[in-house]
Amino acid sequence: MQLYNTLSAEERAIMIDDAGKQRLTLSFYAYAQISNPTQFRNDLFLAWNPLGVLGRIYVAHEGINAQLSLPADHFYEFKDTIEKYDFMKGIRLNIAVEHDDHSFLKLTVKVRDKIVADGLDDETFDATNIGIHLKAKEFNDLLEDPNVIVVDMRNHYESEIGHFTQAIRPDVDTFRESLPIIEEQLAEHKQDKKLLMYCTGGIRCEKASAYFKHKGFENVYQLEGGIIEYTRQVKAEGLESKFIGKNFVFDHRLGERITDDIVSQCHQCGKPCDVHTNCANEGCHLLFIQCEECAQAMEGCCSAECVSVIHLPEEEQKAIRRGIKNGNMIFKKGKSDVLTFKNNLDPLAAVPNLTDLVKSKTSVKKEPKIKKQYIGKGTHFFPKPSIGQFLIEENEIKVGDTVLIKGSTTGEQKLIIEKMFVNDIESEKAVSGDTCTFQIPFRIRLSDKIYKVL
Repeated sequence: MQLYNTLSAEERAIMIDDAGKQRLTLSFYAYAQISNPTQFRNDLFLAWNPLGVLGRIYVAHEGINAQLSLPADHFYEFKDTIEKYDFMKGIRLNIAVEHDDHSFLKLTVKVRDKIVADGLDDETFDATNIGIHLKAKEFNDLLEDPNVIVVDMRNHYESEIGHFTQAIRPDVDTFRESLPIIEEQLAEHKQDKKLLMYCTGGIRCEKASAYFKHKGFENVYQLEGGIIEYTRQVKAEGLESKFIGKNFVFDHRLGERITDDIVSQCHQCGKPCDVHTNCANEGCHLLFIQCEECAQAMEGCCSAECVSVIHLPEEEQKAIRRGIKNGNMIFKKGKSDVLTFKNNLDPLAAVPNLTDLVKSKTSVKKEPKIKKQYIGKGTHFFPKPSIGQFLIEENEIKVGDTVLIKGSTTGEQKLIIEKMFVNDIESEKAVSGDTCTFQIPFRIRLSDKIYKVL
């Protein structure tokens, strides 16, 4: 009886590409009394694995919290597997705003003490005594009420890239930190103000609304289905989006574009940017915001120290990170001392002798630096004809140009474009906004970037 993954993420990505099926990314949660979470976990894995379900799912005595992806043609079979449980019949499934076939690359179903860690140890707390659910239009209307206090129940690294404009955004790393902070700050308004909360998909607000009612707040409201469902309703009903920027998501994408507003800054230079990344040094893996220019200059790293590490042989890198447990430290992006915009430092100032440092540690001759110009990113790979598809985001490329395709798995691959299709028509040139395809002798990934060699 197989109750674990047998394929690597890389093998799974290849299988997804070869299958050529559209996948849906979705999330859902349910609070319930589950007597045997381990058995429940095993039953879910056995039901979902044959359907090609991938994702991160937590189960506990108090319920289930799931973010996952699955082939679109297995959607109704998947619904049948969850609706066999009474507490999940008719459950709302939040479908992602943007789709990415590689949003998840393995199926992980874990048993936890709680599906939302709250730090509470109070037997009198009733998690089912929740606040009033509001749909998108009702939420927008209540935002205009002068007696409303809007609170973002997410963490600082989520709210930084997108939020409702009037919201209080606690500077916290975890949900459990936010509960006592908000209670203390709003203690004098338990009776005279309306407390309006939102989060990504609704699960944190579900518990928070019950908590604040338990603490004596009389008028408690929450956004039904969170930002994900709000965005769907805004589009379907033609409403004005009061949420601006991007919605942080906990998968490969790290964010869904809701509006064109960029409300955050690169953590290394301060340029307007809302693209999250993890430090390329796997021993660090810090989550932070990095613009394209800093990504090139710092080679995807958060600090000069990490740049030096990624140039070491793999065995030395493994030795350095052996025994390191970063845990939630990777989320302290706005608070890490290495992020130079916060400290008003030049991110390259600490790298004057980096080449000598790397050379002395690796004893490998460093290749001359390639002068290149950013063009865009990979969007798909067609394995049988070995064709890569790219979205041109800046500048242009032409037939005859030498391009560099770079990615953490792909490495750095150079080739000359001999023939190219632009927006499905054979063409000599592709410019910003175009989708182009051409033959390549290797596989690309969605995270790969394409540059023109100058």
